[in-house]
Amino acid sequence: MTTLQQQPMKTDPYIIVRDLTMAYGDYVIMRDLNFTVGRGDIFIIMGGSGCGKSTLMKIMVGLKEPARGQVFYGDLNFWEAFPDDRKHIVKNIGILYQSGALWSSMTLAENVALPLEEYTDLGPNEIRELVSFKLSMVGLAGYEDFYPAEISGGMRKRAGIARAIALDPDILFFDEPSAGLDPVSAKRLDDLILELRNSLGATVVVVTHELASIFAIGNNSVFLDSETRTMTAAGNPQMLLENSQDPKIINFLMRGETEGHIL
Repeated sequence: MTTLQQQPMKTDPYIIVRDLTMAYGDYVIMRDLNFTVGRGDIFIIMGGSGCGKSTLMKIMVGLKEPARGQVFYGDLNFWEAFPDDRKHIVKNIGILYQSGALWSSMTLAENVALPLEEYTDLGPNEIRELVSFKLSMVGLAGYEDFYPAEISGGMRKRAGIARAIALDPDILFFDEPSAGLDPVSAKRLDDLILELRNSLGATVVVVTHELASIFAIGNNSVFLDSETRTMTAAGNPQMLLENSQDPKIINFLMRGETEGHIL
């Protein structure tokens, strides 16, 4: 396995995945996963289709229990923690699902208001003001009363991000955020992710196979290999491309354009 330094400036460990095995019943998807997400990282979970990227995200956010292994948030072992401690961690996580997962029968304002109504004691006027602010942060000021079907796919993704950041989480998880978007919309979304990381001081974990996004926003990563059913690299994606001797990683990061690259 190739392991490289993430970046010149070291960050404090925030999420530590240790000896993790993912499985559905007796079928093992990935085994022996060991990596660290630093505080403030934009961490990329990458690999080909069917390698278990989204499953790994579900385990990290508490939606699926691992077959074995641990996920630490700081010093707290998530899957062995008391329910109240796990609830506290989950409250500090915002998630954007691949489809956006907006309620089609609710306006954008109503969608973004849901976590505020569920987890805070704010009144209706305070929630309304905060919802408008969150929508403005993602470039959707004035769209409070629109329904998901009335806006574009890129705008729906941004509305999903507004809901994900409603509670000012410490950690953001994005599952294939650029899926189904044209290159211009995907670039705008990448820029938004960078802006939110910087403005909120959040740690971001992104599941993606989009090369443009991987190199534009990622400073740390893990590569999942479906053939060996384990991780084969971890570190800064650009450094992996420049220094890895693994043909699979090079082919993935160059999409097969390996001419002139020494294998």
